[in-house]
Amino acid sequence: MIQSMTGYGRAEYALAKHKTIVEIKSLNSKQLDLTIKASPLFHVYESEIRRLLVPVLQRGKVEVSVYTASLTASEEQTNIYTAINEDAFRYYYHQLRKLQTELQAPEEPLFAALLRIPEVLKAGGDETISAEEWELLSRAIEEAAKAFTAFRVQEGNALEAMFADKLNGIERLLSEVEPLEKGRVEKIRQRLEQQLVQLSAETLQPVDRNRLEAELIYYLEKLDITEEKVRLSNHIAYFRRTMAEGSESGVGKKLGFIAQEMGREINTLGSKANQSEMQIIVVKMKDLLEQIKEQVLNVL
Repeated sequence: MIQSMTGYGRAEYALAKHKTIVEIKSLNSKQLDLTIKASPLFHVYESEIRRLLVPVLQRGKVEVSVYTASLTASEEQTNIYTAINEDAFRYYYHQLRKLQTELQAPEEPLFAALLRIPEVLKAGGDETISAEEWELLSRAIEEAAKAFTAFRVQEGNALEAMFADKLNGIERLLSEVEPLEKGRVEKIRQRLEQQLVQLSAETLQPVDRNRLEAELIYYLEKLDITEEKVRLSNHIAYFRRTMAEGSESGVGKKLGFIAQEMGREINTLGSKANQSEMQIIVVKMKDLLEQIKEQVLNVL
């Protein structure tokens, strides 16, 4: 079972004055690129947050947000109001008034704007959180990580179904090559013989039949695609086995390498085709493989 690098997880907990929300979002990336956006209250715990999450995240461009929000009336546990940071309020007020004067901006009500600045409203009046609240936060991080992993598994299942469909399509196209291949060799043989007969008539030189047969065998062996078909079928089977067995980080890279090998065999089929019907089939195979390659980049 594979996992997607795209994921989302969320968890929260509430205290008397505020609630804290943990969100984890990720997109595909070659390595783990982790960014933690935390309110000032939680800065001291950023290394601990990273330690908790790195084993779970494994790979991807991940953004972790930890922030507080005011409780609604129904969520409040006690009738405690959010305190205003008066120093921050005065600082931002004078800054905005100064900018209004310098820019000759129209007068706008500043109080509503100032109260939307995070530093102006104190979550609980403390500069750091207690050990008890850290315990709650660490549980919320673990809960968000579980939801995040479940999302990745769900997205991975969708990717696996898509890969299976595209691989089946390539196999169906490969089966269409065989009937064309039988007539293709005979057509090539006839065309070469006709060209040699014409050349013999123009040069008045007889054709050495033994040499002709030897050259035909050599030429037709160069156009034989049996090995390419076998190797392509083996690569498809290996891709399926890797999907079924893979649950660790790095499976996406391995599937990418297998897809590259499939592309080499399909390209060789196209170069050896020497027949319009087979070349059309090869183009269809390339289209399906390209769709696989695009989505393999999203596999963990």
